[in-house]
Amino acid sequence: MPSNKINNQSASKVGLGLRREMLTEFCANTPKEIDFFEVAPENWMTLGGKFGRQFTQLAEQHPFFCHGLSLSIGSPEPLDVGFVKGIKAFLDSHNIDIYSEHLSYCSGTGHMYDLMPIPFTEEAVKHVSQRIKQVEDILERPFILENVSFYAAPGAQMSEQAFVNAVLSEADCKLLLDVNNIYVNSINHNYNASDFLAAMPTERIAYLHIAGHYQEDVDLMIDTHGADIIDPVWALLQDCYRLHGVHPTLLERDFNIPETPVLLNEINKIHQYQADALALLSSAQKGGHYDV
Repeated sequence: MPSNKINNQSASKVGLGLRREMLTEFCANTPKEIDFFEVAPENWMTLGGKFGRQFTQLAEQHPFFCHGLSLSIGSPEPLDVGFVKGIKAFLDSHNIDIYSEHLSYCSGTGHMYDLMPIPFTEEAVKHVSQRIKQVEDILERPFILENVSFYAAPGAQMSEQAFVNAVLSEADCKLLLDVNNIYVNSINHNYNASDFLAAMPTERIAYLHIAGHYQEDVDLMIDTHGADIIDPVWALLQDCYRLHGVHPTLLERDFNIPETPVLLNEINKIHQYQADALALLSSAQKGGHYDV
């Protein structure tokens, strides 16, 4: 359950995934509703010229989080230490403290350019956890791990829920809790999304993701980040705030990106849900009850 103290103002923040086509607009005027930006460092760390200057300007003016794509934390191949050192240099140069990655892998003897599911096994728990600690030693920052969407579970010896919790515990790392991924997986793998959400460790949650997805069929959802958020996912976000407290929350929109005023509709909806959750917690505290 959330702490008995109301979350401080740093928790009630809403961010947006920054795309290159947004740079000119946001360098001229970033809407006040956007509290932070998130980027995939791979897409920005070698960028120079106009785009590089614009990124540096925004990074000097606004908080940034980094959410990686290519670390391949579950890969059977040795960790790409040179790549991780490049990430560290990028984080250092822009004073970025937050770095997260997917609980998946995207490389073996070559790069697969997709996020593949790690087998849910005890061996994989130990393998991933050791690599997380190695990354933390290089980055000199906490590692934040995201629960991912997946479409098959090869060689699974435990549930996704058990696997995620086991890795977090073994690696002693933080969690980027993706609310949409919980919903997508609950449909695709026929489990209860609310039960999965409740089983996530409150004390490890660093921040949240929320996004839209594509419905391929009644029992097949594709995690696309290319559509509006649907009502069941909004409801799950509200449940997340109620169960785990208010955390910084990022709106992911990777393509089919509407104009900024349209994006702000969803960003403001997140702000409202955060305010509602904090008001409920405040009311419960005044009444001497904390289990809200």
